[in-house]
Amino acid sequence: MLHVRSIWNGAISFGLVSIPIKVVNATESHAISFRQIHLDDGGRIRYRKVCELEDSEVSTAEIGKAYEDADGTLIPITDEDLASLPIPTARTIEIVAFVPADRIDPLQMDTAYYLAANGVPAAKPYVLLREALKRSQKVAVAKFALRGRERLGMLRVVDDVIAMHGLLWPDEIRATGEVAPDAAITVRDKELDLADALMDTLGEVDLEDLHDDYREAVEEMVTAKAEGHEAPAAPSGEKAGGKVLDLMAALEKSVRAAKESRGEEAAGAGEDAEVTRLPAGKTAARGSARTEPKEVGGKKSTSTAKKPAAKKTAAKKSTARKSTAKTAGRTAAKPADGAADSRTAAKKTTAKKTPAKKTAPRKRASA
Repeated sequence: MLHVRSIWNGAISFGLVSIPIKVVNATESHAISFRQIHLDDGGRIRYRKVCELEDSEVSTAEIGKAYEDADGTLIPITDEDLASLPIPTARTIEIVAFVPADRIDPLQMDTAYYLAANGVPAAKPYVLLREALKRSQKVAVAKFALRGRERLGMLRVVDDVIAMHGLLWPDEIRATGEVAPDAAITVRDKELDLADALMDTLGEVDLEDLHDDYREAVEEMVTAKAEGHEAPAAPSGEKAGGKVLDLMAALEKSVRAAKESRGEEAAGAGEDAEVTRLPAGKTAARGSARTEPKEVGGKKSTSTAKKPAAKKTAAKKSTARKSTAKTAGRTAAKPADGAADSRTAAKKTTAKKTPAKKTAPRKRASA
């Protein structure tokens, strides 16, 4: 059965149906707590409850409650006074409505509890409410009294158990007006594109894989000191955070770091083209501007033709220039993606003039 100590016993009021239940805490804290000590001798520091009038320590059994009025007057309040208040939620979780889960603002979420059926007769109505919540895909809004005040709650199904989240009252949620940035900030589309890329790269995570690094480090330090060893040193490296001088550069660096941490290539062709769309376009334009003279102007074939042409007569030079100009004109008329054809034409032009080198010596020898 239930091995966790219940903190509240009562019933769920579901119309005319009453379901006896026990309330237990659904969460537990694993935080490491420390004691206060006297630095001089290591003695424990303890707090004692002292009566101001008698200047003497009193036991828990001698301590009661009181309400302090505006003028400082203390009005005693007993447990019997609170139990006799005319509210229906004193021992009842009263369901007041069923709403879609997205109607509940997460800001209102407070402590979580499990509700357990209290006894065999409570099992059937408990399961009835649980299955009704499942089928409706809604949550129940309820009111209940706990620890001296009435509270708001939300009932939902977790596995095969009805869980209850304490909710803050709407007037307990502070307005956001004083927190939002004062200045009007404009976010560019390419900054949003990088932010989206970073979100996609980080991806999702199984919450079961997350753990408390700080608690583990404290446990290691305590164990080391208890065994007389030196405490582990803090890891060296860059400190996270800091002042962001260039938002775009920071986003791009974050995307690369996230990819590397996931074992992906830091500079994938397809992904980087999407992430840094504008810079890639500028780079491509600059690259095209550098290579275009070679493809369109045919300068390589022209310079190659000039070397053998220098050894020829003026008439042959003129003929070579005209032939080269015609070749360059045909090459320029072709699209940029025909660079291979342009280079082939240049080779052919050079090849045609190669025999002139071989015949020139024979002409000089015969002379």
